[in-house]
Amino acid sequence: MRFAWVGFHAEGLPALEALLASGAPLQSVLTLEPELAAKRSGSVDYRLLCERFRVPLYHIANINEPKALQILCGLGADVVFVIGWHQIVRPTALRTARLGMIGAHAALLPHNRGSAPINWALIRGEKQTGNTLIWLAEDVDAGNIIDQTVIPITPYDTCATLYEQVAHSNRDMLLRLVPRLLAGQRPGRPQLHTGERVLPRRRPADGKVDWSRPGAAVYDFVRALTRPYPGAFSWLDGRRWWVWQAALAPTTPPPGAAPGTILGPVVSPVPEACGKLVACGDGTVVLLEVEAEDETVLKGRALTEQPWTGKRWTDE
Repeated sequence: MRFAWVGFHAEGLPALEALLASGAPLQSVLTLEPELAAKRSGSVDYRLLCERFRVPLYHIANINEPKALQILCGLGADVVFVIGWHQIVRPTALRTARLGMIGAHAALLPHNRGSAPINWALIRGEKQTGNTLIWLAEDVDAGNIIDQTVIPITPYDTCATLYEQVAHSNRDMLLRLVPRLLAGQRPGRPQLHTGERVLPRRRPADGKVDWSRPGAAVYDFVRALTRPYPGAFSWLDGRRWWVWQAALAPTTPPPGAAPGTILGPVVSPVPEACGKLVACGDGTVVLLEVEAEDETVLKGRALTEQPWTGKRWTDE
């Protein structure tokens, strides 16, 4: 039995390391070209890990292009694990693995098929997400389900904390699966067809904050897009700022306060709890960390001291 690996995202690193450490017959790793990986949120360098376990590492730009197909055909892998990859694997690439390719999707399939499932789950205010191990098929995220892990979403989770749990679940599910593959099994069950729409791709420009939404929705939006993702943003006095951290405040804005109005500082003996109170369409949020386009970062006391009271965050 011969395995290969395709990935570049942090959600795959613990699983890859665990499989290599367990002695799984993983022959080679394919990852994204460094200049392309630098443009992708959550990318990590697999080079040191592959050097430590003396596994060949190949850099590709697209899994469906001739260079990648030539590498995959030459490997002659029985199973290829595609974990933490951003491109749809087309039929020609799928056929390079004798038994098939296995991927993971950070949702409880068939719910939340498509792009950025963790980010969308937070934006939508969902209370639960998960991770699903599947056999890759021609349709997006539609292959047979091998294993699933449920991940509760707490009020304090962000995209980063949830993807960390996704990474750990990738490791655990693959460690359960590999012995079954080596024993000649091909586990999997068909997905239900729910008719749910595939999640659309998110782009950095989609991070504009809509202050007319309820405070809870604004808070969810910020934590869904925080680091390592491009971030939620808004404008103040014609200057764009990214909001990296916020908190939901149990206060009601005064009558007549327009959404986006900065109501005043929030001061606390704990510096991390200091910030600016902002009116939303219903309720308020506290901005705890913001960053300007010139990379000026304001948080804690430095943020509370800004003379912004009465000013308003705008669309541009």
